[in-house]
Formats: sequence, C-alpha cells, structure tokens
Amino acid sequence: MSRIVFLEERCKGCRLCVEACPAHILRPSGRFNHQGYEIMEMDGQCTGCASCAVMCPDTAIRVFRSVKIRNTAGEGAA
Repeated sequence: MSRIVFLEERCKGCRLCVEACPAHILRPSGRFNHQGYEIMEMDGQCTGCASCAVMCPDTAIRVFRSVKIRNTAGEGAA
C-alpha cells in the first residue's frame, strides 16, 4: 500500500495538497508544528499518484509507492 509522510516542520498549512489529491484523502490534522502552522494528515488509502508532493511549495511531502508484483505464471514456458 502506498503512503505519504509529511515533514511536519516544513509544512505551512497552505492546503494545496488537499486540493491536489484526486483521492480526497488529505485533511487538516488539528495538530500544529513549532511555527504554528496546522499540518495535514492522510485519512484513507493512498494511490501513490504523488500529486500532493508535486503541488507542495515547501517540499514537505514524501510519497512511498508500494511495489507491484507481476504475475509471472505461464511466462517463459515452452
């Protein structure tokens, strides 16, 4: 399963990631970083599209995509 990690001290609470997420799984967390900005959190299953990370002006989001295992059954059989 893909997931995202917020670098909380870099987040400025602009919510551009919330708007960019096609799966609508990002939301304000209700927690604040040391600078006083509300940080975002993931609430659902991430697709790994990385739209949020691309949109983030502060590079505060890291996306970790799950590895897809290919079905090799039947391939290469004579």
